[in-house]
Amino acid sequence: MSEACAQWPRPEIDVLDAIAAEAWALAPPAPHERNWVLRSEAGLLLDKLLSRCARGRGALDVAIGEGLAAMAVGDRVVRLGFSGIGDYAIEELGIARRTAQKLAQLARGLREHPELRASVWMGEITPRKAEILLRSARADEEWLARARNRTVRGLEADVSNATGEPQVAVDEERWERICVPVSAEGQATIDEAIALARKALGATAPKSACLEVICQEYLGAHAAPDDDDGADAVLHASLPPPWLERLRAWLEQETAQWSFLDRADPIAAPVPSEPVEEDAWLLDEELRRLVALQRRWDEVFGHLAMLFRMLGLWRDARFASFAHYCEERLDMSERAVEQRIWLERRFYALPALRNALREGRLSYEQARLVAAHATERTLEAEIATAGSMTFIQLQRHYEARQEGQMCTRGELDLRVPVGVRILVATAFAAARKAADRWLTPGECLQTIAQHFVDTWGAALRERRTLSKEALARDRGFCLYPKCSRPAAHAHHVDYRAQGGPDELPNLAGLCAVHHLRGVHGGWIRVTGTAPDRLRWEIVTAPPARPRFLGPEP
Repeated sequence: MSEACAQWPRPEIDVLDAIAAEAWALAPPAPHERNWVLRSEAGLLLDKLLSRCARGRGALDVAIGEGLAAMAVGDRVVRLGFSGIGDYAIEELGIARRTAQKLAQLARGLREHPELRASVWMGEITPRKAEILLRSARADEEWLARARNRTVRGLEADVSNATGEPQVAVDEERWERICVPVSAEGQATIDEAIALARKALGATAPKSACLEVICQEYLGAHAAPDDDDGADAVLHASLPPPWLERLRAWLEQETAQWSFLDRADPIAAPVPSEPVEEDAWLLDEELRRLVALQRRWDEVFGHLAMLFRMLGLWRDARFASFAHYCEERLDMSERAVEQRIWLERRFYALPALRNALREGRLSYEQARLVAAHATERTLEAEIATAGSMTFIQLQRHYEARQEGQMCTRGELDLRVPVGVRILVATAFAAARKAADRWLTPGECLQTIAQHFVDTWGAALRERRTLSKEALARDRGFCLYPKCSRPAAHAHHVDYRAQGGPDELPNLAGLCAVHHLRGVHGGWIRVTGTAPDRLRWEIVTAPPARPRFLGPEP
């Protein structure tokens, strides 16, 4: 397949090699050296390399999105053993679920507008601008011309004026950290409330989502103070300052859309020389090839972005903020660029982690997880642990560790979306108003959690059955090692129709997709005993590439 598919044109590979050669020659300056950097020369050089690198990886994003959209059709992804493209992308390609879903969504939208799709594939219109046009259903020749010549901010303003609707931020919602000290009694109440919330939302629901519904339930029965300055302060802190948009518009006009910067030539997305959409295995092989190539661009991109951010060169390039530079020049969200910069810094602190990623012992997403938890002393053990697990197993491993650490410290420590942070602040204010006295954050959280338990405890109580016991034993997770979905059914490993017993070792918690479409659909075979001695086989795998998961019989 790798020979049958057309490789990306050799000139583009040469571009990457040239960028990489210059990029790795640029080492981060020491703090005492930064004042002596020739900022104008450094800014022009780094911007030239960084913008070209961003164009290259963006072109690969377009091709990867097309492949993911094709993979999501019918049972293709199930044939590979997955319940959806999110799990497939994160396990096999090392691409975050939300990123994969966003790329596939863009590809599906472009198929409905052939002219826009052709411009995006040729690199004439960036994916970010295409998203703006698709949201407004404007993709005629006039709007395509605007997209080619306008900035992202300018195009958003044009669409807003044409539709009469306010501009919609393209970036994902920001996340913030909340840390609330809780007593032992309060911890038990909060744990009970979260367990109840997961019965309604699903066993794999993150704590942030559980906290959101718990606070919503409390606010549905208790009014917050009208003059709650605390919640207002949190809300206004999450909004961009009103002068920032005016500054962006002024800089766009003042610099003639940054005409003094090097022009980044369009880079076309790579296309295979023969159709691969009809075969799940050919699609998988093509996607792996594209992702392997993108990882080369990503590593260089992270290094260049770290240097550019470290030196604050976006100011010299006449942008209003680093987010403004990422949006207009790199066609990426600030959050995505900051994540790559953070990982690059961790690679400098933990060189062995970079080597593990380069050698293929860890995927990109596994490396991110290890980077967040490992220290120089524990790194080798963490890499070995990560290499023996799927990404989903590794994620649950670290979540369980964090749960234990939080209980030991006596606190609830979470990263939540800004909207949930505002909701929590408002619910705390409502709890203090209802109590008519000052409550500590821990007391507020315990009060809110107790209200949720009192309201929903009886309604969500379930009759105890053998199937429910099996799901509880499996903590509500689907036991397939590469599935992030909650278990919906208790599957008889040895079929009951063939004499399989109604006993816990013969019952495995599975999500509906893996149970009905995977196992009973004939794509997956499972043998052994639950929960720890199950062996999974992808039935449709080519004979030369058998795929087994789980212990040997």
